Amino acid sequence: MKSIRVILVLMFTQFALHNATAQEKEQMVRMAKLVIDSTQLEKYKVFLTEEIETSLRVESGVLTLYAVSEKERPNYITILEIYKDVDAYKAHIQTAHFLKYKNGTLHMVKSLELIETHPLMPNVKLIQKD
Repeated sequence: MKSIRVILVLMFTQFALHNATAQEKEQMVRMAKLVIDSTQLEKYKVFLTEEIETSLRVESGVLTLYAVSEKERPNYITILEIYKDVDAYKAHIQTAHFLKYKNGTLHMVKSLELIETHPLMPNVKLIQKD
């Protein structure tokens, strides 16, 4: 009976380790909700545009960065962030272009909320049509 328990514990441990490894390789998807000082909004957009364009151009692990602002409150910005995996996100936040954006906009951001999400359709590709 003791050997059966040992086998069950080993099987459970292997399953748990496999499951953790699979989760680590899943896409990381989240939304960043920001409120920008309205007097700094145009400067903020310059930093944001440069950061997003550079990230998408040079980082293969950054799959999507898409920013929108509310029509009635243009200084309320939401960014959809999709990374290949957690490692890609960790690499992204250490890049020179991200740090330039983060440090350059610190005084412009009145609030920041990061919302972790679970993609409902992770295999759907976002494409641009001309």
